Amino acid sequence: MKSLLTALAMTTALTLPGMAFARPVTLTATLSQYGGQGAYLALYVTDAKGAYVETLWVAGGKTKYYKHLSDWSRVAGADLSRVDGITGASVGQGRSLKISVDVADALIDAGYELHIDAAVEDMRDSPSEIVVPLTAAGGGKPAKGRRYIQSFQYDM
Repeated sequence: MKSLLTALAMTTALTLPGMAFARPVTLTATLSQYGGQGAYLALYVTDAKGAYVETLWVAGGKTKYYKHLSDWSRVAGADLSRVDGITGASVGQGRSLKISVDVADALIDAGYELHIDAAVEDMRDSPSEIVVPLTAAGGGKPAKGRRYIQSFQYDM
């Protein structure tokens, strides 16, 4: 028993330093006055080659509409279990979505990009409405969306 506890202590001591650290990041998207229903938004991270890394948040709870978030649904795949627990209501025009998420330090300043896809019922979809590099220097700097998002910024 004593040797088992010693082995467990050594394993833990060697493993913990290698674990990834994360920092809280606040994501704020303010929608424009586009004259339609609430927007579905998918906030996700890709690597420098555009490969999916993780979904940070999905605004809009009806999964049947996720196909309209086309860039995200294409790279994230059809596995909706990946988004369980990181979803909320759609966001109305002129309103803001403000969420805090933990982002792994390894993703910051390492060539990763933060994407937001947007879709509004009975209006055109807007894949990759926002694409910004995930950098410490980019924190706090507003970005303009292409169609539905008036402004977006992240703060670390």
